[in-house]
Amino acid sequence: MLEEMNRTPAREKSTADLAADLTASVKRLLQDEFRLAMAELQTKGKRFGIGAGLVGFAGVLALLGGATLIAAAVLALALVLPGWLSALIIGGALLLMAGLAALVGGKEARRAGPVMPEESVERVREDVETIKHGGSDDRTQG
Repeated sequence: MLEEMNRTPAREKSTADLAADLTASVKRLLQDEFRLAMAELQTKGKRFGIGAGLVGFAGVLALLGGATLIAAAVLALALVLPGWLSALIIGGALLLMAGLAALVGGKEARRAGPVMPEESVERVREDVETIKHGGSDDRTQG
């Protein structure tokens, strides 16, 4: 199809041929933009997966270290208070910290916003604007 469009000069083509060429070009452009968006999402997905795996591993290690420190705190407090009261005080403090962390974490997660292929979306917007304005493309000028 591309070869056919390039064989005949545009000034010698009929309006129907030009419309068919435009349709084919727009279709090809949208397919290319879709492929670019998919590639961008795959790259972001891989990075996110690696990051999430490492954060999960760090979380497991932190959980084990934290459990050891909590046991040490309960045992240390049990030297001056009964064991059950020591565990109750440490447990209450931990629940309070967990609640605060959940509030702050939820607020940060809401601020993150949606995950989108921003570069590809912007390119598609530029392409639509270019088509609307008769084909003058600012990206190829200057």
